[in-house]
Amino acid sequence: MRKEVLDIYKAVHTWTGIIAGLALFIAFYAGALTVFKHDLAAWVSAPMQDTRPVDPQEAASLMEQTLKARPDAAHDFTLRLRATDAEPAQLSWKSPDGTRQYHAMFDTSGELQISEREPTAVADLVDNLHRTAGFVPGDVEIGILVIGVIAMMYGLALVSGVIILLPTLVKDLFALRLGKNLKLMWKDAHNALGFFSLPFHLVIALTTVVFAFHDQIYDTQDVLIYDGGMMEQWRLPAPTVAAPSLSVNADTPAADQGQTLVSPARLLADLRALSPGFEPHYMDYHDLDSKRPTVRIHGVDPNYMMRYDGFAVVNPFTGEIINGSYLPGHTTGWTTWLTVFFALHFASFGGATVQWIYFLLGLAGAFLFYSGNLLWIESRRRRARKDGLPEQKKSVRVMSSLTVGVCLGCIAGISASLVAGKWLHGHVDSLNTWHVIVYYAVFFLSIAWAFLRGASRSAVELLWVCAAATAAIPLTSLAAWLIPATGLWANTSPASMGVDIGAVIGTACMAWMAVATRRRQKHGQPDSVWALARAA
Repeated sequence: MRKEVLDIYKAVHTWTGIIAGLALFIAFYAGALTVFKHDLAAWVSAPMQDTRPVDPQEAASLMEQTLKARPDAAHDFTLRLRATDAEPAQLSWKSPDGTRQYHAMFDTSGELQISEREPTAVADLVDNLHRTAGFVPGDVEIGILVIGVIAMMYGLALVSGVIILLPTLVKDLFALRLGKNLKLMWKDAHNALGFFSLPFHLVIALTTVVFAFHDQIYDTQDVLIYDGGMMEQWRLPAPTVAAPSLSVNADTPAADQGQTLVSPARLLADLRALSPGFEPHYMDYHDLDSKRPTVRIHGVDPNYMMRYDGFAVVNPFTGEIINGSYLPGHTTGWTTWLTVFFALHFASFGGATVQWIYFLLGLAGAFLFYSGNLLWIESRRRRARKDGLPEQKKSVRVMSSLTVGVCLGCIAGISASLVAGKWLHGHVDSLNTWHVIVYYAVFFLSIAWAFLRGASRSAVELLWVCAAATAAIPLTSLAAWLIPATGLWANTSPASMGVDIGAVIGTACMAWMAVATRRRQKHGQPDSVWALARAA
């Protein structure tokens, strides 16, 4: 490959990576946590006094009595079949603005009991950071478009990076040259990590672009291909599966059908018969007071790829399956490819094994963008000469501070927001608003601190802040056990305890990084922006 061509690809790789790197760090770090976002919600959720699950045989009666007492629930309510710390296995619905959640169940005497609480939105915060990098607070749609543009740059950086690596692939791919030359070490780690995780990154880049611009893609197709008639293509096809119970009740007069809700037990039995490996988790009832009522039954089957999960859309009054094209084992045609597309991005296949793989790949991706910024900074360092330490370029100092502030601010902000969910519970009017306030306060203060103190000093200081904020997660659970008077709580489910264990490991990693960074300050290259002499 000619040198001038290689130089062009190097320039493309460098600048697309630098421009997109900080946003991608947030998206990947939050994306790794999103794999276990329900576990985060379970850790922060306040326990309910009564968490007895609803008996499926009593669910029909519970729904009937709840709708009589609260007709407003008919528009949208959920029957959860599997309990978590965040959501008990009960009938629930939310207020129109989503700020209050109501739970209905029978008490020990068989009377209807309705309770109220504020649903936790910490999982939504982490998910929005993953989808938007958090750079457009309050407007998810614009943020998604921004991350879509960044994902296109990300794709260019991937392709150009592979082309740059090709001439020295055999020689450098398995090399990890440790020593005083930090730039060479970072380059080796960056190249190896990027190359071996390339399929994962290509999938994430492609799917992110499509998710971000799907409306624009559809609008273009509508004009150029369908001549304004694209909506006709979205009509649901005739169901490819039929509910087994309907064939049994085929002789029931039509006038006797559709008067009352079909028993959830019967609907679940139909789906289990059609998809034996399907494990239903919850049933979403919509628009029962309209002409098009539906119940969407969601669940998982680790043997199949799924969109976010598997589901079937059913008429709640007749039991007829309206759409079974996303039920595991019954996807066909374009739906199969669409399901694969979603599953590869959201890790909704293969069970816990694939989730852990995606979690580690997400963290490795965040490191890839962080190391790319370090390489850019080291490549533009002015070397020391006999006349003393040179003044580094302003662009190098700015990028160094941004890298430290944005990356470490994101980590500390998410941990602090999670902890705030317990410490502020019962002390503020809207806890979910405070989740957002705490994250952005820590995030922007970290950036300001990085510019105020400089990259070298702030790197160590903010790493200790990250370690402290993350350590506060298991320490909060410990305080709940040891000091009940605090009003804190410690959920004991595997999901919640997994968050505590993960936080302990994360704390140890960040403390180790802080110590290693401090050592580099003292004994590293004195002309580096990371040197202690430079910080002084």
